[in-house]
Amino acid sequence: MDISTKTTDASPPTPQPAAAGKRGAARSTSRPGDRIFLGLSRGSGILLLVIMAAIAVFLTYRASLAISKDHGNFLTSFEWNTNIDPPVFGIAVLAFGTVVSSVIAMALAVPIAVAIALFLTHYAPRRMSGPVAYVVDLLAAVPSIVYGLWGALVLVPHMNGLFGWLNDYFGWTGIFSWDGGAPRSMLTVGILLAIMILPIITNVSREVFRQVPQMHEEAALALGATRWEVIRMAVLPFGRSGVISASMLGLGRALGETMAVATVLSPDFDIHASLLNPGGGTFAQNIASKFGEATEQGRDALIASGLILFVITLLVNGAARAIIARRKEYSGANA
Repeated sequence: MDISTKTTDASPPTPQPAAAGKRGAARSTSRPGDRIFLGLSRGSGILLLVIMAAIAVFLTYRASLAISKDHGNFLTSFEWNTNIDPPVFGIAVLAFGTVVSSVIAMALAVPIAVAIALFLTHYAPRRMSGPVAYVVDLLAAVPSIVYGLWGALVLVPHMNGLFGWLNDYFGWTGIFSWDGGAPRSMLTVGILLAIMILPIITNVSREVFRQVPQMHEEAALALGATRWEVIRMAVLPFGRSGVISASMLGLGRALGETMAVATVLSPDFDIHASLLNPGGGTFAQNIASKFGEATEQGRDALIASGLILFVITLLVNGAARAIIARRKEYSGANA
């Protein structure tokens, strides 16, 4: 007993993992290559913050010049006339159109994109999933103006049937009432934006679903789960944060889309309850259509509307990050 006790007491102490990790990190940062890489990485992060701050300062300064001369309410006015003296302009119509078109696009694109990603990763045979994924990747590379021309020449003429059906069966709601005019409306814009952001959400979601640990799926199958139950219990919880991130990427493109919306929409700078009649507008579309003929005062007003779009984009991305950070179960490591 005494010998064993002495032997045990004489055994060297086990090094602490945290201390060992700190010493390893100190040794790694002492190498020239690691120091250079650390400096470049830190400098890149600081440079990004400086650029964002510079953009915010520039937009705020030019927007303050425009708003100080505005004789309307910048947040609630339904008029945009910067060529008169004094100018009168507001963003109420633009904010409404931007939000409505983006919501329509997200409501249509996200479920379809997630379904396509699940099909390519868990249902489609390998000989089919490869070509289909390749086609989806190609759709993500199509320029916006091409989507806009396709929307104006192909999509808009074929929306009459859908608009007539919605008016016949749901026109009583007021949201889907149609006066028979050209279908260059918010619903058409939302459908076009949904087609444009579909490849982005699909690609990111597909890559996230591919990272699901095989053990999770095999464990669910061993317990007698069906393929859909495996997806519901193992795949979707693991990839939830990735789907949210993919949706935010798609929403960012929908909020800032310019040429496609300007090609399809017929704005009249007014808010209509119906989504089928022309009207409204978006921040990006208004900037693109009016910037060429705007005076210096008009350009400042357009920059002020761009500042609001900048703030909306930051808030949307911040909200997505907050949702992911608050819910630990969104993390794949905890799935």
